[in-house]
Amino acid sequence: MDGFAAVDYGLAREVLQRGIAALFVVAFVSTLRQFPVLLGERGLQRRPKQPVRFTIFRWWRYTDRRLRMLCSGGIVVAALIVVGLPQLGPPWLPMLAFLLLWVGYMSVTSLGAVFYSFGWEMLLLELGFLAAFLGSRSQAPSIVVIVLFWWLLFRLEFGAGMIKIRGGREWRDFTALTYHHETQPMPGPLSRQAHLLPRWFHRLEVAGNHFAQLVVPWFLFVPGVVGTVAAGIVVATQLWLVLTGNFAWLNWATIVIAASAVAVPGAPIGSAELPAYWVVITWAIGALYLWLSWPAFHNLFFAKRQVMNGAFNRLQLANAYGAFGSVTKVRVEYVVEGTRDANPRDATWHEYEFYGKPGDARRRPRQFAPYHLRLDWLMWFLPLGRGLDGWFRTFLGRLLEADAPTLRLVRHDPFAGERPAWVRVVAYRYRFATRAQHRETGAVWVRDQRRLLKSPMRLRN
Repeated sequence: MDGFAAVDYGLAREVLQRGIAALFVVAFVSTLRQFPVLLGERGLQRRPKQPVRFTIFRWWRYTDRRLRMLCSGGIVVAALIVVGLPQLGPPWLPMLAFLLLWVGYMSVTSLGAVFYSFGWEMLLLELGFLAAFLGSRSQAPSIVVIVLFWWLLFRLEFGAGMIKIRGGREWRDFTALTYHHETQPMPGPLSRQAHLLPRWFHRLEVAGNHFAQLVVPWFLFVPGVVGTVAAGIVVATQLWLVLTGNFAWLNWATIVIAASAVAVPGAPIGSAELPAYWVVITWAIGALYLWLSWPAFHNLFFAKRQVMNGAFNRLQLANAYGAFGSVTKVRVEYVVEGTRDANPRDATWHEYEFYGKPGDARRRPRQFAPYHLRLDWLMWFLPLGRGLDGWFRTFLGRLLEADAPTLRLVRHDPFAGERPAWVRVVAYRYRFATRAQHRETGAVWVRDQRRLLKSPMRLRN
């Protein structure tokens, strides 16, 4: 059945399969290194007792050891897809591999609570499910599945554009990027340079964002050159976001999805005739998506209040996406300090340094994406009205215990593994240093408006 084959999208399938599998490698590595500390048997936050979605831990009781086994298996399966081994077999073989990744990672996110509440978690799940039906090199990809990737990219980009138009006024008056590079959750090495660009450039950034997210996505559905150019614009805007921030694998996932719209005539694809059983499977998936997509479609065009990063079914398919409907204008950071002095009133305090969040004013932000520093991200949310969440209080307690697994999530422990007598939390306002301030002092950040947020606490508290 050659009428159902996307004969110009063989290269697109290669990028999709290998790129999505690479993202699963990153996701499982991130989980392997952080989940036991954050949500494990002795985690900072309790896992949900009754997960709202499917998880193998309903039947296979959770332990940290079993979680590590699951992540290790996921890394192996994803790595095999990256090198292309399952794709050499029949189409059901890569399908099985991706469905294993999908089920495995859904089992993780179902227990992830607030530490897995980010939009790119459900995005990766949806990518893993769709990638299962891209087939193998023995035949061309199905046009139905390729179009489903276009629909996913449309929801991702257009949803992000609409949430901004419907959100904060700063997106409508073109001032959002005047603040965003400085106040984003986790700045990157070039964020300060981007922030210091002229205001007219920031207005141009916002205009370019609106064009890329509100206009360009419509052209993804035009096969051939038009769709390819639209995909190129999406990739270009995402690369700018990669250069100026750390948004885990969100931008990289968007780049990978954009490859689905790139048509390359003449690229090797195998047979242009799809097996009848594969046509039935892929069209059944298309029908399923058509049915599941109505809530997301309604959310985009008709809802009075647009849902941002929401799932409408337990399978985490045909989701609603969006990001930064409003932009924070002032950056407040919670700095954790400790002392070994007995009397906290006359003590000398030393700061704990984190990998991604700002701390030392002279330290330049690093690039971590697509790796996801979950503790650092959640600490960015604390000053935004969430208060000192229960997990954060537990975190302070673990610092007082000098808990070794917890300290591995911290860049610098000022006490080298020894227990502090007291810890406290101090809030600062952070701003990027101007060029003159940087030349004079070498500082990357200027911090002021210091206030004691959490009084000194010791272990027996």
